[in-house]
Amino acid sequence: QVQLAESGGGLVQAGGSLRLSCAASGSMESINVMGWYRQRPGNQRELVADITSGGNTNYAHSVKDRFTISRDNTKNTVYLEMNSLKPEDTAVYYCYCNANYRRRSRDYWGQGTQVTVSS
Repeated sequence: QVQLAESGGGLVQAGGSLRLSCAASGSMESINVMGWYRQRPGNQRELVADITSGGNTNYAHSVKDRFTISRDNTKNTVYLEMNSLKPEDTAVYYCYCNANYRRRSRDYWGQGTQVTVSS
């Protein structure tokens, strides 16, 4: 099993920046994908960005030119640099990974961290 520890959420003014971090630990042989999802009040959880073990990235259109995802494979950690934040970015952000162990791949989720952007 894998545990995901998130940090970096908080309250910022519109136009400001935050950096989210998520470290994976536990039983795993490799991590295929790490990323971030978010859930805004009244909406379904949606993909923000993810990154493969090889460094390929995928972004939601609404954040593509403002957010940057990266990972440090030696630390099993994924980062999300969020710049030019907007009030509509306000959400609970969830760390995600898909990890391999004993010929099986499983999805894992963090507990979520609140990001609030004031106007």
